[in-house]
Amino acid sequence: MKKLIILFLFITSICNAQFINLKKHIKFSTFYTAVNGGTSLSDVKTFSIVDGLQTSTIKTPYDYSVTIGLRKIARFGYENKAQTFYDGTESNYTDAATVGKVQGFEYLFEIDYARQQGVEYIDQHHFIRYSSDDNCEGPYCIDHFAAKVEYLKDGFADIEYFELSERYRYKHKPNLAFSIGAAHRLAEPYGYDPLAEWMLANGNLHYTYLAIQEGYTIDVYNSEYFAPDGTLVATSPEVWEAVVIPEVLSDYTQKKRNELENVIQHSIIIGFDYYKYSKKTWLHAWGNIVPYHYNDGSEFSYHNYIDDNQWYDYSGGLIYGYKFDRHLGMFLEGKYNKYWNREWYDFKFGVNYVIF
Repeated sequence: MKKLIILFLFITSICNAQFINLKKHIKFSTFYTAVNGGTSLSDVKTFSIVDGLQTSTIKTPYDYSVTIGLRKIARFGYENKAQTFYDGTESNYTDAATVGKVQGFEYLFEIDYARQQGVEYIDQHHFIRYSSDDNCEGPYCIDHFAAKVEYLKDGFADIEYFELSERYRYKHKPNLAFSIGAAHRLAEPYGYDPLAEWMLANGNLHYTYLAIQEGYTIDVYNSEYFAPDGTLVATSPEVWEAVVIPEVLSDYTQKKRNELENVIQHSIIIGFDYYKYSKKTWLHAWGNIVPYHYNDGSEFSYHNYIDDNQWYDYSGGLIYGYKFDRHLGMFLEGKYNKYWNREWYDFKFGVNYVIF
């Protein structure tokens, strides 16, 4: 919510400064909402012989997603025309590109409430990006400039950050441009390990004392283990270590992470973007590397969790298509990100053959 407020204030400040004709930039945008669902994993039977043969069934609830969004992003030449309706399942790799196809502002605001294989999560992707060209004209044109403000939350990748970048963009050739500037990222202190203080000199974890601190109690003589609310959770050391302790460590780690404030990281960012299109072949590629990060000396700075004083963050994408003839064609699309040693990516490759 804080990030959404920041995005709202960012838009409002621009509007108040009369840099944007709001009516003009909302025109031709699309507001969409959709609900998708389907069968998840099949039910699994489990067996136990503790008190005779017993069977039970582990059921996984159905998958679903609820999507709400607002977007205005110009399509590149290789992109298929959008469906009659947006249904929230579209995967547009170009949303991750540094600059858009047209000059001016483009934006995306999308939130997904989803459940997949029994796990519920929220994904969010919001951004406003500004692109210009050399020697451009118009009241909102700024030569050699690109900017993007973005908030991303990926539940499956366990990554969440707010980023603002502003760059000087030099168009080396009609299809190729380079950029350099500053990136400012607000995120939780990635690299922080809440379990580090519980590590023993031999490399093992003092998990029993940790569990006791979290409110668990142990009856050593009767081999009984109780949760903080008094519920009996294990009757043997084997069950305690194999079942209960992993849950204790997971809950403790998440609690400690939630207690920390977000930290801001100022960095230098360098990138390129390339786009060339014809009806027979097309190539769209972009890449960014973040080679230098300012160390403010704070307790939870990422510099404290790595051996080297600096590290490399990077991201990029590639969209390539080639039509051999009227019948045969191939495509390759993908994007890759690595921030704070966390990776998330997706790709697809395929061949089409049209039979006349």
